[in-house]
Amino acid sequence: MKVIVCGAGLVGASIAQQLASENNDVTVVDVDSEVLRRVGESMDVQTIGGHASQPDVLESAGATDADMIIAVTQGDEINMVACQVAHSLFKVPTRIARVRAQSYLQPEWADLFSRDHMPIDVIISPEIEVARAVSRRLHVPGASDMISFGDDRVRVVAVLIDEDTPLIDTPLRQLTELFPEMSIRILGILRGDEIIVPSSDDQMLDGDEVYFAVDSSHLTRAMAAFGHEEPEARRIVIIGGGNIGLFLAKQLGTDHPNVALKIIEVNKERAEFVAEQLDGVVVLCGDALDAEILNEANVRTAEAVIAVTNDDQINILSSLLAKRDGSKRAMTLVNNASYGALMRSLGVDAVVNPRAITVSRILQHIRRGRIRAVHSLREGKAEIIEAEALEASPLVGTAIRDLKLPHGVIAGAIVREDKVIIPRGATVVKAHDKVILFATKSVLKKVEKLFAVRLEFF
Repeated sequence: MKVIVCGAGLVGASIAQQLASENNDVTVVDVDSEVLRRVGESMDVQTIGGHASQPDVLESAGATDADMIIAVTQGDEINMVACQVAHSLFKVPTRIARVRAQSYLQPEWADLFSRDHMPIDVIISPEIEVARAVSRRLHVPGASDMISFGDDRVRVVAVLIDEDTPLIDTPLRQLTELFPEMSIRILGILRGDEIIVPSSDDQMLDGDEVYFAVDSSHLTRAMAAFGHEEPEARRIVIIGGGNIGLFLAKQLGTDHPNVALKIIEVNKERAEFVAEQLDGVVVLCGDALDAEILNEANVRTAEAVIAVTNDDQINILSSLLAKRDGSKRAMTLVNNASYGALMRSLGVDAVVNPRAITVSRILQHIRRGRIRAVHSLREGKAEIIEAEALEASPLVGTAIRDLKLPHGVIAGAIVREDKVIIPRGATVVKAHDKVILFATKSVLKKVEKLFAVRLEFF
């Protein structure tokens, strides 16, 4: 596949790296020659200097025979015009654009991005995606990550294992014996820098982050099995009143109407604007690293503090101060992936990485076959995928034990109409089943072939 990535920032570079590592033909466009030099030296891609919205630049990047354009520059208007030019002049089939300004995304202007106007196939708003990710995790206290699949019939949840976890050191084969009526499957274990696709003999150890798939109706019991029976947060403090903080407050007001919400914003003008936008929300103007402001926000009684400023260090430090003062849970937005590994040892309960969330949304539209959803883990080292099994798929009609799935893939759940099935060896996949899989990076191409329209296999 030939892909043009416009913008070599964190998201653009991540997507380019992911696609290039899967042997796609990738060209990266950016105005910054130094950034392009670093990208060109660190990955197998072509680079073109210039404005991504200009026809001659896109032509030089190979737009005449490109399969897809992904516009993720810092400018919304550049991203939108790049997609328009790619469509109007070069007939690029698939166009994806990152759009941050919420004005473009209001429901009353939805027709703007139609084929007759500005034809963009996929609009991605990091602010909206991050806010939704935070809201999902608040639904499941104790989870470090949570994603819905199969029209919300299946939840994939990540939990951190410590010495107090009831299931620590338990062979996975015993889970069925311990919980015979609970539909749950361990998908992957993240142990340090290692990603483990577990066998029945593997155990969950202190320090692991474990991803499991569960029937949504069994979620409460599953979390209890891992030692988490905390109630959902009702007193929440958001640190940062930028686009993410504002949209998150609105999202929480919709998803959690009974929440008592406070926002801390350092900029007086912005704080006043946020206060005008939100009814029933207390907005405090001040520095989140100031003990007096934290005390005024009453973080010591907060059940969750969510730090979403545009500064990683402020997010981390304010979260730690809130935890020290007594907040039950801290969720922290971190753009720098290298900080992520430190968070647990520091006491932060959950990390939100906007780049990883945005990349996951883009990958959902890049993966071949009938891929319905993608969640990327650890900088693309593994993915959780939901895909539809077509009649022509080699999965259909064969017991899972006889499929000889490649090492690095595990089937976590099957959604068949309204029913959730946790697959066993004798389970047979039927046409139009929605299958939720965990797969390491090395076997992603093989997974795509499993769900391709053509009769192909490995």
